[in-house]
Amino acid sequence: MMAPLSIFAVVALSSYLAIFPAIAIKLATKIKGPIWQVLSIASLWTIFEWLRGQLFTGFPWAGIAETQVDGPFFAWAPIAGGLACTWAALAIAGFISQSKTSLSSKFIVCVSFISISQILGLASFTQPIGEPIDLTLIQGNFPQSLKFNPQYLQTQVNFYEQSIRESKSTLVIAPETALPIPQRNIPDSFFKNLSNNNPKKNILVGLVGESSTGQYSNSALGLQLNKDHYKYNKSHLVPFGEFVPWGFQWFVDAMHIPLGDFYRGSKNQDPFMIEHAGGFIAAGVMICYEDVFGDELAARQRDAATKHNLWINMTNLAWFGDSQASEQQLRLAQLRSLETGIPTLRATNTGITAIINHEGQVVDQLPSFQQGILKNNVQAYTGLTPFVKWGDMPILLLSLILLVLGWQQTKKWS
Repeated sequence: MMAPLSIFAVVALSSYLAIFPAIAIKLATKIKGPIWQVLSIASLWTIFEWLRGQLFTGFPWAGIAETQVDGPFFAWAPIAGGLACTWAALAIAGFISQSKTSLSSKFIVCVSFISISQILGLASFTQPIGEPIDLTLIQGNFPQSLKFNPQYLQTQVNFYEQSIRESKSTLVIAPETALPIPQRNIPDSFFKNLSNNNPKKNILVGLVGESSTGQYSNSALGLQLNKDHYKYNKSHLVPFGEFVPWGFQWFVDAMHIPLGDFYRGSKNQDPFMIEHAGGFIAAGVMICYEDVFGDELAARQRDAATKHNLWINMTNLAWFGDSQASEQQLRLAQLRSLETGIPTLRATNTGITAIINHEGQVVDQLPSFQQGILKNNVQAYTGLTPFVKWGDMPILLLSLILLVLGWQQTKKWS
């Protein structure tokens, strides 16, 4: 884009995202009484955080919930989701700032609330299934300025082809658009040769797919010997990056912005089935920022005919250069594992390629902006957390009930 238009887009997005907490705090001032104002701050912020993740396809990036991955309220995630972590953190912050009680009373309340939250962390909702899976995660580290350069395409294809062929692991994963070429331009013999050295190898590679109507898609292709190819098409597309929102096509045309319009996959696609140790492990596939939306992943797990045992995220964050984007998305992925109680494998182009266990902790990772291969094991899990079963509904209902009660008390006092 032209520089002025780029600056406007960044400022506009930031201003839009700032509206949600601003309205929440403004409405909270309408509730009277220290305790009810504390509860209203937590409840309103939680509701508007949820709205931020829903309106105009949603953008719940960099919320308070991710701070609790290693924070005192992490245990609320598998019970009621990241929004419950947000509510707990805001409730304590509101109590400390708004309560008129003594410092010693605040200390006792805070310690008690945090202690109860820590005790909740002792509960376990998922269990190990099968033997650990040996895996290889490939990080190509190809700069975005060259990723789709025709003269540089073969270099990338050769790197991923060699890395996959040389791997002896049961599961091998290459990142989003690892093969930056439309699938129709790649001969079938290329895919067949990838697993010749290991008949038990399960391969997932990102590429430019194609729908039945000929529309391009952001896809992941699963390869297994003597089996039909598995295909996952990205469902939650990025506005202005992967599709043009309704009503903005005229603007895109007028500014001559070269934006793509990708095919949108269905929300509830089948998992990638990995045959391992005499059984099957179901891996739910995500591409790029689909792991930002906890309620959508919970619904996928809840509605799936075959429940997932682990998540696989394939990402290319080279777009964002040397910024905090990779660390931020890693924490979001950790939160998703906490919420669902199953591990997450992240294969990225420039970082952060990592293995996250079912408790949301990073087990192993590669350094960012370095070409590398991560080899390790992952233990799959089975079972459903309360959050997967109920989604965001419990914490949203609690927040609404507290707001109604607070508003009623305010009317009585006034």
